[in-house]
Amino acid sequence: MNISATHEADSGASCSALAEPVTPVRARFFTSMALSNLGVWMAFFAPIQILLAQQMEVLAPTHKESALGWVTGIGALVSLFANPLFGAWSDRTISRFGRRHPWNIGGALVGALAMVMLGRQGTLLGITLWWCVAQFALNAMLAALTAEVPDQVPVTQRAVCSAWVGVTQPLGVVVGALLVTQLAHGIAQGYLLVAVVLVLCALPFVGLVRDIPLRHDQRPTWDGRAFLRGFWISPREHPDFAWAWATRFLINLGNAIGTLYMLYFLRDRLHYERLFPGRAAEDGLLIVVAVYTAGVLVGAFAGGALSDRSGRRKIHVILSSVVMTAAALMLMPSPTWPLVLAASAVLGLGYGIYVAVDQALITQVLPLATDRGKDLGIINIANSAPQVVAPAIAAILVTQLGGYPALYLITAIFTLLGGVLVRQIRNVP
Repeated sequence: MNISATHEADSGASCSALAEPVTPVRARFFTSMALSNLGVWMAFFAPIQILLAQQMEVLAPTHKESALGWVTGIGALVSLFANPLFGAWSDRTISRFGRRHPWNIGGALVGALAMVMLGRQGTLLGITLWWCVAQFALNAMLAALTAEVPDQVPVTQRAVCSAWVGVTQPLGVVVGALLVTQLAHGIAQGYLLVAVVLVLCALPFVGLVRDIPLRHDQRPTWDGRAFLRGFWISPREHPDFAWAWATRFLINLGNAIGTLYMLYFLRDRLHYERLFPGRAAEDGLLIVVAVYTAGVLVGAFAGGALSDRSGRRKIHVILSSVVMTAAALMLMPSPTWPLVLAASAVLGLGYGIYVAVDQALITQVLPLATDRGKDLGIINIANSAPQVVAPAIAAILVTQLGGYPALYLITAIFTLLGGVLVRQIRNVP
């Protein structure tokens, strides 16, 4: 068997970087890609959920919610621009390692450096600056990884592939929480462990999966104005793309509002440390995330398999939004620990279905094969934009407009509305 044929069997891609993949990918693609995504999400969420929150408690104990909101909001604003920009650059990258791999490993290395530097900061300005560097690097890595799915995975495997990728987000929270709460002694050591694991997770995918290089004749001639114009995708010309973007934005906005203050919710609303003397709220957060992750695993693989088998996407997204809405409503009354765990399991089940099926749906509404990275980067703005908006909304709701019951009511409204809008997509069943 020649080298080209071997590659096609291994990666599912054709001999052209721009061709629609038709050959099924193998288990090593799924597992190594999932591991790389695991590293990305761990590096995103270990700081957001625990390390940054702990730093804010030290630097601004009386205004920790607002301080955390500012840092995470500014970082998310950076990612608004970084993800589509790095996606577009990866679309044009010519190297013997392919279009995506240089950005994957480069992002991992720079992201690891940013993590180490975050652990050395003692001011709000220093933390904000290095968190922005981390956002640039991690979004370069995420943009490259996301584009690998339409590059190399056939449509008939995309929901299952998206399930593998989707479950890494909550698993990243679990792994990150275990690293920084169980293995690390202090904030600086927590960041260092995150940095090391990030690089180790990135290496297998780059080493085991070949990324087909882009030929010189396939890269369009550079035109700065055309490059910038490409970041605007007309909703009139591509309505399915626009509706898919809106759906993802609303569901992720609901998710971001509902989860941003979970550590503070356990400590200040549930009074976890009073319920379980001798335990920290971080311990409770780890349990909540573990239950949530179990739900995601069930929802993602079951939903992905059913969606690929039937070829239907929209009904599963609608179902997932209803399930997540129910989870948010469960947290509105005065909480109990069993209720929090039950809501976490329900939320995980709904989100698992969502991440598997919605990502597959997105890959079927992309306008051009030449712009997969850039277009998926624009879609990923619907992931990062809520991180900009959510801190402001959540802080106002918690501190001025009704507290946590209002927070979870708004979470439910946005989540359900996102599921309703997916019905507007016409060319995907």
